[in-house]
Amino acid sequence: MADTQQEEQDTQTQTDKSTDGAVEVEQAELPEVGDRPSSGASGQVDILLDTAMPLSIRLGQVSLQIRQLLKMGPGSILKLDKQAGEPVDVLLRGIKFATGQLVVAEGRLGVRIEEILSQEHQDVEEVDKA
Repeated sequence: MADTQQEEQDTQTQTDKSTDGAVEVEQAELPEVGDRPSSGASGQVDILLDTAMPLSIRLGQVSLQIRQLLKMGPGSILKLDKQAGEPVDVLLRGIKFATGQLVVAEGRLGVRIEEILSQEHQDVEEVDKA
């Protein structure tokens, strides 16, 4: 009987000698995917839906030499790489995911979303963290 128990133990526990030291490996018994309760997953997603995500709006960009930066002062004008009326970029965590038009809503600047970009057209951008 001791031999039978030993054989069962040998089939359940194996020694892996492919590495420098001996490692005991045991058979894992995992539940089937269908055994998991599905009601909890929906509740976990609902918690995330109320999470605030900061968006950034990029009007345009400009690259200046240090000499030009040092000459700047009050009243200096920076010409951006976009034309007036051209769509602005909407960024989420540095990733451009939409474009839109600048608008004034209740006396405040706003953006009217024109296009949500597909994943293949989303660009990772550097966003100023200031």
